Order: sequence, then C-alpha cells, then structure tokens
Amino acid sequence: MIGVLALQGDVREHEAMLQVLGVSTRQVRLPKDLDGLEGLIIPGGESTTIGRLATLYGLIDPLRDAIAAGLPTYGTCAGMILLAERLSEGSQPLLGALDVSVRRNAFGNQNDSFEADLDVTGLHDPFHAVFIRAPWIESFGDEVDVLATWDGHPVMVRQGHILATAFHPELTKDERIHHLFITMTKES
Repeated sequence: MIGVLALQGDVREHEAMLQVLGVSTRQVRLPKDLDGLEGLIIPGGESTTIGRLATLYGLIDPLRDAIAAGLPTYGTCAGMILLAERLSEGSQPLLGALDVSVRRNAFGNQNDSFEADLDVTGLHDPFHAVFIRAPWIESFGDEVDVLATWDGHPVMVRQGHILATAFHPELTKDERIHHLFITMTKES
C-alpha cells in the first residue's frame, strides 16, 4: 500500500495514477496513517501550507523518522520542496531528507507555468512534463543522482529510496514515473 500525504494538493490525481497501476492507496493525515506503508507520495500543492498543516497535525517528526528508516518516498513539486534539506530563499518546515537546496517558484509564477518534453535517465522516450509554479534544484550532494534537467537546472533527482520531481506526472496520462517509484518500493 502506498500512502499519499493528504493535507493539500494533488492527492486525488496521485491516487488515480496509482489505481491505474493496480496499487492500493491510503491517505496520510495523521502519524498513525504511516503504519505499514510500502511507500509514500508527497504531492504538489502549496509547500508552505502543507508544511504548516504537517506541523499542526504532528506529522513532521514521524515523516522524518519514517523516511530516515528507509520508507521509499516520492515528492512532486511542493513535495520536492518539503523533502529538501535547504531552501535558497525563505523559510518553512522542511523534512531534510534529500540533500538538495531548492528554489521555490524558480520558473516564475502561475502565469509562467509550462509543459516540456524531458529526457529522463532510464526512460526510452521523452517524458512530457507539466511545470506549475515549479521549483528547481540549485545545488545537491554527492549521493544525489540527477535524472532530468530543464534549462540547465535539475528537475528530477533520486537519492537512494527518495525520488523527487519539480513537475507533475500525476497530471498526465504517462504512468512511467509512478511506475519507477513503485519499482523503488519493491526494491526496499
């Protein structure tokens, strides 16, 4: 069973993608919802809101502990921000699980949202990515593998059991990135 952090954002879209792939899901709103999960998705949305709500519901430390203990975790857009160790500007609650520095809204505001075909390591054909107020990775540690870039900036990375994208594969019909994450959950 894959959990989807259900505080705000693209929860239903991730659940629908996982259901197409035959994977059962559980919405995670409280620490007890993390019990028995094989993986966790932190969806796109508003990272500061998700961080505040995770703090309010007592989820920050249980999320940190579960991820540190090896729970495969995938963050999209705001989820990538929450997984980061550092922000290049501003402050908000972070999980500190991914050795990256992230710039929020790096590509611009809502009106600057765009779609692009990305070459992703491990995928034979380009992935049509949807970027909405997307972040990018400013810097990353030695353990982080960059799987895709756009305009010279990392937009998809993996560090061990953690996967993160600056874009929203849940808003497409292309299941390959979710399939990659499911494969990661079976490897752990």
